[in-house]
Amino acid sequence: MSRSLPEDPLIRSLVIQARRAQVSRRTLLQGAGIGTAALTLAACSTGGSSKPTPAKDNSANDPTLTWANWSLYLDEDDAGDHPTLQQFQDETGITVDYRVDVDDNNSYYAKVKDQLALGQDIGADTVCLTDWMISRWIRLGYGQELDAANIPNKSNLEPSLSDVDFDPGRKYSLPWQGGFAGICWNKAKIPNGLKSVDDLWNPALKGRVGVLSEMRDTIGLIMLQNGVDISGDWGNDEFAAANDIFRKQVEVGQIRNIKGNSYIDDLANEDTLAAIVWSGDVTTLNAENGDKWEFAIPEAGGTIWNDNFIVPIGSSRKANAEKLINFYYDPEIAAEVAAWVNYITPVVGAKEAAEAIDPELVDNQLIFPNEETLSTVKRFRSLTPAEEQSFGAEFQSVLIGA
Repeated sequence: MSRSLPEDPLIRSLVIQARRAQVSRRTLLQGAGIGTAALTLAACSTGGSSKPTPAKDNSANDPTLTWANWSLYLDEDDAGDHPTLQQFQDETGITVDYRVDVDDNNSYYAKVKDQLALGQDIGADTVCLTDWMISRWIRLGYGQELDAANIPNKSNLEPSLSDVDFDPGRKYSLPWQGGFAGICWNKAKIPNGLKSVDDLWNPALKGRVGVLSEMRDTIGLIMLQNGVDISGDWGNDEFAAANDIFRKQVEVGQIRNIKGNSYIDDLANEDTLAAIVWSGDVTTLNAENGDKWEFAIPEAGGTIWNDNFIVPIGSSRKANAEKLINFYYDPEIAAEVAAWVNYITPVVGAKEAAEAIDPELVDNQLIFPNEETLSTVKRFRSLTPAEEQSFGAEFQSVLIGA
């Protein structure tokens, strides 16, 4: 018995492609499955339904909290514990279940979107996601409005991040860390290094290149290489040109893996020798596996982004989450985290606190970038819902066929 196809032309097209595609081992490794792609793209539409109602807060009776985050994104000691998080628990009496649940924005969203739409608990009281995904959650009513009175340290927020287009006045979100997307290579295997995204397409690296499953970083870097200002006025033609390059490099086998945060495993085991990566991960990778890798912002430019705290609509422990956010906006705590993760802290005063930890930290451009470094990166402009759906479909079509 044949299955009927969806009426929505975008989803109909994706399903047809999925039925035709052969699911290779590489596709499975990418963590960007056919079903996830279709579901994620379908969820981009607002659909016109009413927004869910925030859960009633029960923090006063429930001193617990679940925090979902990315890997290598919180200070960690040799025993695998998180010193600052332990300090928070000791000071507040709130028990925190810290979970490394986010590999990329789309795959995490695919897991929780149905519960979010119903206003249900997703198993996390706060989660850190990238600007564009936070924008979607806010647009769809999937985040709870933060009580500024519970976050007095919000006053330490870097002013340039205090009023963003997707969350004016920062009513629903606050930045956790920021960073760059650039290129990385194994110094022993590629002794002359890399300077540009085009260098990744060197035939000598065929089958040993990795890229990120985050569209705005992988396609963003290719667009920059093409001379496009990704923060400015561009459209379908510029995106399609970059996506065609991406598709070609996948089809010819130049690109081996397309992954979220798990790309670090491929570098560590030398499955890939060069990749499009996130800045701070390389420092941690070197610290844990030997000084083998080099990170650089490509000559044509890199991307800059922020990951942000948000409290899901179904959380009944919002006040507990707000205490956690407030704790991490203390400059001394923010400095401790930044010294370990090597990402850009959004907390004013953290630079001075970091100098007390290690004077060399204040010159680390991955944590405290100066104007010269910031001039080499661009923020991928906000997309309309229609663009997000269209461009997302084009990007996912490459992943499906990989």
